[in-house]
Order: sequence, then structure tokens, then C-alpha cells
Amino acid sequence: MYAIVNIAGQQFKVQKDQSIFVHRLEGDEGKKLNFTEVLLVDEGGKVTVGAPHIEGASVSAKILNHARADKVLVFKKKRRKGYQKLNGHRQYMTKIQVEKIQLKGSGAKQETADADVKPVAAKKLATKKAVKKEE
Repeated sequence: MYAIVNIAGQQFKVQKDQSIFVHRLEGDEGKKLNFTEVLLVDEGGKVTVGAPHIEGASVSAKILNHARADKVLVFKKKRRKGYQKLNGHRQYMTKIQVEKIQLKGSGAKQETADADVKPVAAKKLATKKAVKKEE
């Protein structure tokens, strides 16, 4: 079972007991977090897709520690001008561990991977035909 969740403006594919680094989050080490912007959940082939997110679904995680990422060096140079500039940056990161993925599919749209393709294409085709008839 995995889920695609929006954490701090980025989308992550997470599974239970997985540790990931995300951009710096507020909170102390050991604090529990709950992310409610779950975009997709896959339960052994049964896919639940949100529009834009799944109502009632959540991902629980725990903050393991706060750290800084590796240094990224930015080097600028203009040839034959004597201009060189070296700059470095280290991003603040938070390591979290996913504890639980909950799915309460009250208003969720459940479907298989290819089940929604034909109705959407038919709906688009019908609207195009309606527009042509009006002209």
C-alpha cells in the first residue's frame, strides 16, 4: 500500500515505515504530524484517486530529526573578464517517518487504472460535437 501526499508544497510517494527527507517543517523531534492532502492511494491494485484530494484520507508521520542537506555550490564565471563568483547553499530539511496511511473513502472516487479513460474521452467528444453544432 502506498499513497501520494502533498507535504510542504511537494508531492511524495510514501509507504508505511518509510523515512523521507522533506523541506523544513515546524515542530520538535518526536512530534506527530498528520497530512490530509492525500492525492492518491493504492491498496494492492485498488486505486483511489482524489479530485483534487481524497476526503477523509490522511497520512500520519513522526519527526525524527532536523538536519541540513549537502552543500550545493554555485559557480559563476565570465571568460576573459576576470570575474569569478563562488556561492554555497545548504537547505534545511526534516526527516520524517510515515507511521500510518488511513483511508476513509466517504466521498472518494474509487477506480481502477484504466476505468476512467473511456468516459472522459466520450464526454470531451460530446462537448466538441455540441460546440460544432452551435456554430
